[in-house]
Amino acid sequence: MKRLLLSLLFLLPILAFAQEDNGDDERKVLSAEVLWELDRIGSPVISPGGDWIVAPVTDYDVEEDKGETRLWLFAADGSVERPLTVEGQDASSPVFSPDGDRLAFVAKRGDDDAGQIYVLSMDGPGEAERVSDVPTGLSGLKWVGEHIYFVSSVYPDMNWDEMEEKLEEEKESKVSAHQWNALPYSSWDHWIDEERQNHVFRIPADGGDVEPLTQPLDRQLSRSGAGAGSYDIHPEETHIAFVADRKRDGVDPDYDVFLAEIGGESADNITADSEANDSTPMFSPDGETLAYLQQDIVGFYGDTQDIVLVDLDTGEQRNITASWDRSASGLVWAPDASGFYGSIDDAGTVRVFFIDVQGRQPRAITAETSYGDLAVADDGTLVGTNQSFLYPPRLVRIDADNGEAARLSTINKELLDSVDAGSYESVTYTGHDGADIQMWVNYPPGFDDSKEYPLFLLIHGGPHGSINDTFHFRWNAQTFASWGYVTAWHNFHGSSGFGQDFVDYINPDWITAPYNDTIAAAEWFEDQEWIDDDRMVAGGGSYGGYLSSILLGKDHPFNALMIHAPVYNMYSQMAADFAVHANRFGNFWEVPEIYQEISPHYYAEDFDTPALIIHGQQDLRVPVGQAFELFRTLQSKDIESRLIYFPDENHWVLKPNNSLYWYEEVREWFAGFAEPGGR
Repeated sequence: MKRLLLSLLFLLPILAFAQEDNGDDERKVLSAEVLWELDRIGSPVISPGGDWIVAPVTDYDVEEDKGETRLWLFAADGSVERPLTVEGQDASSPVFSPDGDRLAFVAKRGDDDAGQIYVLSMDGPGEAERVSDVPTGLSGLKWVGEHIYFVSSVYPDMNWDEMEEKLEEEKESKVSAHQWNALPYSSWDHWIDEERQNHVFRIPADGGDVEPLTQPLDRQLSRSGAGAGSYDIHPEETHIAFVADRKRDGVDPDYDVFLAEIGGESADNITADSEANDSTPMFSPDGETLAYLQQDIVGFYGDTQDIVLVDLDTGEQRNITASWDRSASGLVWAPDASGFYGSIDDAGTVRVFFIDVQGRQPRAITAETSYGDLAVADDGTLVGTNQSFLYPPRLVRIDADNGEAARLSTINKELLDSVDAGSYESVTYTGHDGADIQMWVNYPPGFDDSKEYPLFLLIHGGPHGSINDTFHFRWNAQTFASWGYVTAWHNFHGSSGFGQDFVDYINPDWITAPYNDTIAAAEWFEDQEWIDDDRMVAGGGSYGGYLSSILLGKDHPFNALMIHAPVYNMYSQMAADFAVHANRFGNFWEVPEIYQEISPHYYAEDFDTPALIIHGQQDLRVPVGQAFELFRTLQSKDIESRLIYFPDENHWVLKPNNSLYWYEEVREWFAGFAEPGGR
């Protein structure tokens, strides 16, 4: 009863704060409900002539608890913005024909049991025609020359009819068991069928026989997941480049880039001298060069990616970004093959860079807010998406000379114009070992620096990722701020975008530097006159859940924690699809001291902070048992704690109503330990 009364008392200031911030103009805050009203724009493609852009747009129906993705058509001059595909039928993976007259995409329509290729004429109104009949479904489309290329997960020893019969038998079977005799058995949120392999195929653009490309080469794409970035096709359709595990070892794979003639019987490993992973092959538009991304450190997924160019005539290779302390990503070739446009994680912001093939210092094109999903036309028209903490991705045309962006989509504009989304800024403070730590601070709507506010310090996942100036639907800082909290994300040691030394600083010691950076962030806020240091809470997910679990057993100033999908026990983390330190530093039976020093469960004796624990059953990256172990530990120590379990969610909470519930439970939990609002 006491707990109930306390919650009711705290509810009154929340409502008063929300009403106060709405103001006379009746503007609303960026609530969780508003998040699910927003349409979500995906990666655009641009026609070769530069006139038309097509992008997937997903809108959600909360009442139906599901979303629908349609393709939208935009004009590069901003004069057209309309749905291109029909309502009620999802569509994805759009690709233009080389002449720009047609558009191919993946959809599941009518009697389709799996997604198929449909082709739509761009000349005028008309129905899309299906050109494929692949029982195993397909993804990762590319349209090169006279063919459409795709990836499908197939049974390698069966023909299409036999596969169709096999799938029908599995659908009708009453046996639910899975069986594995080797790794991998899972990836993120789905089980991997040991009998199937990911391969590249092609089909004539007008329909016809499907031709296998990688199967005859006795090489398969990654079993954990493959798509358009796993392969590329020479512009003259003479060669295929693809990524495969050279060791054919699901325990400790080593991904290399292979090159083969289309129709040939063997593939050459062109990265055999590289011991770490290689990825993302890309033929140049003139067909003279193959580019790929290369890492140096075995077993370190966060290692810097360099661009390596292969001269297809001589086989000579050269690294053009070896002296650049940023990781190449989101690349598209410039149409004249002079270099690449890339969306690069750069010190808390994803910026567009131009990287020329001569190896000169990459040039930043954009500055503020974040850009990604780049696409470029033959005439050099560059488009992408732009977002920030205050608005979700929107389609823009980017001037490659000065970085100016022209907005092409008005989706969400009316809704966001009615929202008071508060404000934010980037600050820098001194963290572990005297290093500068960048941090984003989001302020509540109507923030008044003459008042004192509670703090919600967020701890990002990864750990080798970063919090950039982007819009997060699942963990929206402005939504948390709308409750009446100053909300902050800090890019602690281990975060990407700040150089190789910074990102690798925490390996294998996941605790010391990030923990010190987190405490230093809290101390920075304690020094601000507008923070009430008696009302501070913190939390995070994945690695953020791990570090929050570490906080449970160490000194900190937080009244309560929120711990989502935590890596709590480094030993039982072996049940996941990814063993954290095993590939690089050894397994727990080989180097037990590492795991004893960094596993949160070894700190349980000192746990003494209330914690909200959240996890999803379908999370195979951090298995759900981690949360149950932590919750039982807290309950056994008589520490106030709550466990929220989602049987139908994975590493993230993705369904609309589950997400709304998640936000409300987090809000209610923290309200009981740090009263929201300025005072």
